[in-house]
Amino acid sequence: MKNKTKIIENNLISKKPGLVQENKSKIFDPEGELVIDVYETGSDFVVLAAIAGIQIKDVDISLEKEMLVIKGNRENPCAGPENKYFYQECYWGPFSRKIVLPENINIAEAAAEMDKGVLTIKIPKNKQNNKGKLEVKSS
Repeated sequence: MKNKTKIIENNLISKKPGLVQENKSKIFDPEGELVIDVYETGSDFVVLAAIAGIQIKDVDISLEKEMLVIKGNRENPCAGPENKYFYQECYWGPFSRKIVLPENINIAEAAAEMDKGVLTIKIPKNKQNNKGKLEVKSS
């Protein structure tokens, strides 16, 4: 079996199977991207995100132009120099996600809740229908 150098997202380098060493150069300092599901119901647009290990008070949800922005920081509960990981696949550290919003929403009525590590943001649709047909009159 060949020993290969494998770069892992969180700035760790594995030179031998089962041994992970920290990359001291910190050339890459990526921010994790939050994985989401977005769907609509008859009355709402819904954003779901699995954010295990974080409390809702530690999540910043804001509106920037036509985008919903979700930011936070997931602290590693087992961080420490004495820990020598064999595998480290969980993302720990800052994360964010920007979601382009449709035009027909009522952001003032939006609500967010966290249940069992799943963030749910519900944004109601506007009740008024801005679509229709324009009749062209001949003169």
